[in-house]
Amino acid sequence: QIVYLKPPWTVANLLKCYRKHWVAVFDYVVPRKLLSTVECLHKHLCTGKPVDDSTVRLLLQESKKLLHAFSSRSDYKGVLPQAYAEVNKLHHMLTQDLSEDIMVLSENAACEKMEAMTPNLPNSEEEKKLQPSFHVTQENRHQEIWSVLEGVWNTINLYSIEIFQKLDPSTVTVTAKSSLEEAFLGLQKLLAAVNDIREGISR
Repeated sequence: QIVYLKPPWTVANLLKCYRKHWVAVFDYVVPRKLLSTVECLHKHLCTGKPVDDSTVRLLLQESKKLLHAFSSRSDYKGVLPQAYAEVNKLHHMLTQDLSEDIMVLSENAACEKMEAMTPNLPNSEEEKKLQPSFHVTQENRHQEIWSVLEGVWNTINLYSIEIFQKLDPSTVTVTAKSSLEEAFLGLQKLLAAVNDIREGISR
């Protein structure tokens, strides 16, 4: 009767309601610190601006945190576990894509190492003209690598959270039974990929 925006709600309207009624209502249901999660979701989902892959992974991770927190109150007639499963599935798909990107980057790093060992001095005016575009490409490459590393870091944090939540018997979760094993295997893959990247950089 007193809700800020009447249903039916869009995601944007729902997040606005969360923010408006947080202190009066939701602060009594879920941890207060989750307001930052709501703010993060609102910032990226309600501005209409495009987001990159690493931001999408972050938003999915934040969404899982919010759904998990509300699961301690109720399963909302089965809707919440279903929503959590869908978000988790989408996040898993993006994580798989990230792992494949890391493998490609590792292979490319090896190729770049071989190219770096070959002298490549400009011998003509034409080659000199190509140098500025080469530097731009290198800069874009560095940004791409940084984006992948950021995604790796976010994914490691996600898996770590899932593992510790599963190991803590006092924590109520809606995670499937197989998620602990999946998270552990995911961490192993990511650690191997990070080691490959670290070796490539040190070389």
